[in-house]
Amino acid sequence: MSLTGTPFFATVIALTALAVILPLAVWSKVRGPAVVRVALRFLMVVFAQVTAIAVVFVAVNRAEHFYNSWDDLLGTGTYVTAAPDLGPDGLGGKKVEEAPKVKQVFQPVEGLGGRVRKTELDGKISGVKGDVLVWLPPQYDDPAFKDRKFPVVELIPGIPGTGKSWFQGLKAHEVLEPLMKSGKVQPFILVSPRAMLLGNGDTGCANLPGKVNADSWFSVDVRKMVVDNFRASDEARTWGVAGYSAGAYCAAKLAISHPDRYSAAVSLSGYNDPGQEPTSLVAQDPQTRTAHNLKNILKAQPAPPAVSLWLSGAEHDGYLSGMDLKGLAQNPTVVHAEKVVGGHNLESWSKQLPQTFGWLSGVVKAP
Repeated sequence: MSLTGTPFFATVIALTALAVILPLAVWSKVRGPAVVRVALRFLMVVFAQVTAIAVVFVAVNRAEHFYNSWDDLLGTGTYVTAAPDLGPDGLGGKKVEEAPKVKQVFQPVEGLGGRVRKTELDGKISGVKGDVLVWLPPQYDDPAFKDRKFPVVELIPGIPGTGKSWFQGLKAHEVLEPLMKSGKVQPFILVSPRAMLLGNGDTGCANLPGKVNADSWFSVDVRKMVVDNFRASDEARTWGVAGYSAGAYCAAKLAISHPDRYSAAVSLSGYNDPGQEPTSLVAQDPQTRTAHNLKNILKAQPAPPAVSLWLSGAEHDGYLSGMDLKGLAQNPTVVHAEKVVGGHNLESWSKQLPQTFGWLSGVVKAP
């Protein structure tokens, strides 16, 4: 039974109602020795407390989509089939353009409308196997656009979070569709891959040999799947990446590290030091943590990357980190830091979508 499905929610509500009615009905009717009566009444109180907590958790999780399945919640999912050392470029000596085309079967996603589709992708380079959600802009099926390719924005959720979080929580497609129809925002293809790949840990979108190749999952396998299945280009100038919280760090990191794959990134309430995420796998080793600090990644590039970065958040929740990167950036790297209010939450990030995707429309080019 799905954690976010209606049957499970209805079951929890029914149990909560039972937990309230049961003591009212039998409290005075409990028989037996005093210790038995006390124990039974105590259990009824505990049952009521547990079900009350459960119904709140399930309701919040249905709205925010932190965990999509029991495997996500318990950290028991298996999404890494192999994690070889793929080298600095994350390709392991392979050439993406020479690999066979990846043809996928897509299914509608319950509760998200017809243009949000889901597929299970077996990443041949990364060794990651997971779900990817894709939303097609309103112009995609318009006969007037039948010969046109579309720009793409890859969406990365925070931790915990699922591919559904951008659509169910931030309601990205609902916010952006009217803006695309009116011409205020480019008609982007939106792609949201699975981000929780090793239990409930945060991979930091890094390639960690022997553990996970998250970087190659996002920047190689997912990109190739989109190009092979939709009218999209693999040119970096036509690709952007956006994320919130831990996903914001990932978005900026992918763009800085791979200007040959992305031209822009939006970071909502992100950070530079991966150690700010308590579940970070990258931060477990001090040397790796330092190497994966965004400031050090930017300074380590052989030449200033030709990417544009939008970094927003409250003063100590993304804004100052953005200002640090802005101070280090050299042409052609462009960094915009925006101070916002509203807190570290989905509602605040959703409100920023018109502005950030309007900005993306100016820096990510149509094919």
